[in-house]
Amino acid sequence: MADDKIVETRGDDRTDLLRGDTNHDGRADLWASDTDGDGTADLFQFDSDGDGQVDVTMVDIDQDGRPETVVDSDGGHPPTS
Repeated sequence: MADDKIVETRGDDRTDLLRGDTNHDGRADLWASDTDGDGTADLFQFDSDGDGQVDVTMVDIDQDGRPETVVDSDGGHPPTS
């Protein structure tokens, strides 16, 4: 997508807590990541069309279960795999 916005996360690190292959093509298309080292996911990303690129990024900055930020891109935080 053309949205080049870099989204704010809770921290500067990235630990993928969950990677999922929801369409069973052998490649990850769902990521839940911890960016501040507390063991709780606060960055959620989705590849909704199977092209290997993140289409939607959501950030739950206060970890209340409701994302404060949603963008149509990787939000400046591409997955490591």
